[in-house]
Amino acid sequence: MDLKGKMEFVNGGVTAAAGFLAGTAAASIKTQNKRDVAVLYSTVPATAAGVFTLNKVKAAPVQLSISHLAGGAARAVVVNSGNANACNGEQGFKDARDMAKAAADALGLSEQAVLVASTGVIGRKMPMEKILPGIRAACDALSATGGAPAAQAIMTTDTFPKEVAVRLQLGGKTVTVGGMAKGSGMIHPNLATMLCFLTTDAEITSGALKQALQYAVDQSFNLVTVDGDTSTNDMVSIMANGLAQNEKIEGVGPDYEHFRDALTKICIKLAMDVARDGEGATKLLEVVVLNAATERDARLAARTVAGSSLVKAAVFGRDANWGRVICAAGYSGAEFDPERVDIFLGDEKVAENGGSLDFSEERALEILKKDTVVITLDFKAGPFSATSWGCDLSYDYVKINADYRT
Repeated sequence: MDLKGKMEFVNGGVTAAAGFLAGTAAASIKTQNKRDVAVLYSTVPATAAGVFTLNKVKAAPVQLSISHLAGGAARAVVVNSGNANACNGEQGFKDARDMAKAAADALGLSEQAVLVASTGVIGRKMPMEKILPGIRAACDALSATGGAPAAQAIMTTDTFPKEVAVRLQLGGKTVTVGGMAKGSGMIHPNLATMLCFLTTDAEITSGALKQALQYAVDQSFNLVTVDGDTSTNDMVSIMANGLAQNEKIEGVGPDYEHFRDALTKICIKLAMDVARDGEGATKLLEVVVLNAATERDARLAARTVAGSSLVKAAVFGRDANWGRVICAAGYSGAEFDPERVDIFLGDEKVAENGGSLDFSEERALEILKKDTVVITLDFKAGPFSATSWGCDLSYDYVKINADYRT
């Protein structure tokens, strides 16, 4: 994918764009004195769009946010970590609505203008006696420098906050796009236990914004896998408030493409951080499929190899077992000729035309010791390529998830 146009990374995350504020509170949902509630707010009306989990079991806040986005607008997002508010029946829907109302009342908005997101343990009742005061406190703490604390507040088993922002020029106007994400486990293509909140001061219609967001998600979060589980709570949302005063983007054209590419760049960076921070991970795994006959084949093979437990375990164990790679590609559903596939570990070719090769085990070991391991499959069948991101599978992944609730 060619990301066109000049862009520069800047500080600030979700509050880098003009007119966006964030506030946090420690409501003791997770543990005492740790931020676990965040509110993101646009000071002016904003168009909005979202992409949500494909899991048939959708958490109450996901369903509420889908309905609130029906009009293509939003002014605020309220998020809690430590409790997913999933599988809580009618009480869960009431709690999600009450969260939206608490933020709306504090900010002088309609409830429809507030999106709600939750992450944490499934099937546990929401401690609303803690959450509602936390929302009010977070609204009171809104600040143009609140992006970094907000990125911390949405974390669960994450080991580091994930935020990024870029600046670009559209028609002579400076436009900023920012984002933050959380996600460490229950990560699999088509979103996962992954929340991502994006902001921009670009002037863009809701239809064009939704189209750009779907493209960016398809090129990033939908190509990430940590453990093969797709969550009940996945959500990627974006608000665009137009304060950059660029000529309104209404459809496909140079400005749309430049904006879409900036948004994609943001999402890829956050997606790689999510994969790098997979539960128990010691390294980032990047799987590249080259020269596939179709884009579908490239994507299927890349994300299946990245999600293979045997491939992930081999990467953790620093074992250049390329047989596991071609095996995973073989059951991915992708069409290719196994007898034409070359496989590379970093820049070391380890298999040629689907068969063994006399490669350097010592060189392969050095590559596998790196923080980022790149596996490349060349199908030699066509012009299409895809990249998927994952992580290795360590002993700590089992430890973390064996006692997640305790």
